[in-house]
Amino acid sequence: MDGPREGGNGAGGALSALTAARVRPGRAIPSPVASGTPDATRPVLRDQFGRAIEYLRISVTDRCNFRCLYCMPVEGLEWLPRAEILSYEEIAELVRQFAPLGLRRLRITGGEPTIRADLDRLIALLRAVPEIEDIALSTNGVRLAELAGPLRDAGLDRVNLSADSLRPDRIAAIARRHLPFDPIAAARAAERAGLTPIKLNVVVMRGINDDEVADFARLTLEHPWHVRFIELMPVGDMRSLTWEHVVPSDEILARIAAIGPLAPDAGPARGNGPAAYYRLSGAPGTVGVITPMTHTYCAACNRVRLTADGRLRTCLFGDHEVGLREPLRRGEAIAPYLRAALAAKPQEHALLQMRVGGLRALSQVGG
Repeated sequence: MDGPREGGNGAGGALSALTAARVRPGRAIPSPVASGTPDATRPVLRDQFGRAIEYLRISVTDRCNFRCLYCMPVEGLEWLPRAEILSYEEIAELVRQFAPLGLRRLRITGGEPTIRADLDRLIALLRAVPEIEDIALSTNGVRLAELAGPLRDAGLDRVNLSADSLRPDRIAAIARRHLPFDPIAAARAAERAGLTPIKLNVVVMRGINDDEVADFARLTLEHPWHVRFIELMPVGDMRSLTWEHVVPSDEILARIAAIGPLAPDAGPARGNGPAAYYRLSGAPGTVGVITPMTHTYCAACNRVRLTADGRLRTCLFGDHEVGLREPLRRGEAIAPYLRAALAAKPQEHALLQMRVGGLRALSQVGG
């Protein structure tokens, strides 16, 4: 992808400002830490920097029913051949081999995971792995009304819902698809099914949806939901989004604070990951910020990613991957491959230097 250049549209200046903002004395956002502390009596996987790795994000498909501005080219990508995609049984076998080593938390992603048939069957297979304590789903929510109950019955614990606008016309413009979708109805369907805590993820884009920050924050005054605002990551083929579209988290928090008093908060009891949380006075829910551009949190990274075709990616924006599909299909033990991957996991991403590990689209790895 094209890197920032001097002059022209001013991307270089914006990049410099963002780089300068990464570390500021007395900054408002506390350094987030991985949720939970590893139990001293159980195995712990560690990378070369001593970080405990307990969390696996599993992409079950590279396809999606949306074409969101920040996630996938409007024309889509060259889809993976079916024979290259891991079966549910293969995914479950990898988890069964990883779990005794220290894996405890799973997140199912895509593309859009709910467009893969019989997703509840995978959830049931993963729920049967004794060491797994938490299974979450990231979804755009289009199919939640019909799937929330069956997924909960199969063993799903909670959902994260992508919701970049509350306005139907703008949802269609950002998703570049006209599907009947109401993020509030989707969140309520998940809540009725018991898939809590409910988290809504909002990618904030200047001039596109940043005028809805306050509206999203006000949802936490009415619902026990956790609305997380994510700084835009302009990567890959989404060249229509530039550094000028990034809204720094400090600015997001300032807009929310205009609603009322805002205090730091521990956030949800489960799965608070890299977000820093705050609560408006009297609110049953919280707001959070996820800050890959201005306040990196790589020092607390606790995760690796499995792509739909079986590559273990140790950093979202890194270029290090280990292929697991072929050794798995040969019947080999996978633990040595996992340990080798963690031994090469990078200390931090290089997103601000526009190095994104060959990613064309975030949809390729599920974010």
